[in-house]
Amino acid sequence: MVLGYPAGYTDEGFTDFESLGAKVWMLTLSVVCELLAFLTIGLVRPWGEVVPRWIPLIGGRVVRPMAAVVPAALGALALTVLWADVARWWTYPHDDMTDTGNLVVGILYQPLLLWGPLLAAVTVSYYRRRASTRSGGIDAE
Repeated sequence: MVLGYPAGYTDEGFTDFESLGAKVWMLTLSVVCELLAFLTIGLVRPWGEVVPRWIPLIGGRVVRPMAAVVPAALGALALTVLWADVARWWTYPHDDMTDTGNLVVGILYQPLLLWGPLLAAVTVSYYRRRASTRSGGIDAE
């Protein structure tokens, strides 16, 4: 859409996305979402437990579990609430979209329903793993 492809919108419905401000907003939102989504990988990779050494000032430090768990849990809650209504995509009018665009976008957005709950599951797993490490559990060896 940033490059001018209407992505299922009618000509009239797409006009709101043609301004420079709208394009900057879409691009910024996409980049921020991807960066935040990438942080989820830290919940399952070693760099979520110890900050990589190449990061200035904090590299090599142990990540406090709550510093990862609290934002991840809040993110999971926010995503669950934000995308909960996607299941009812087709019950809302989308007069600014073509019939095909409405169908395709609705199908493509359905996996977003799982983003919040899956992030919550990974967050709980991270917390349990880190809690057992701190308390001298099996993972502490």
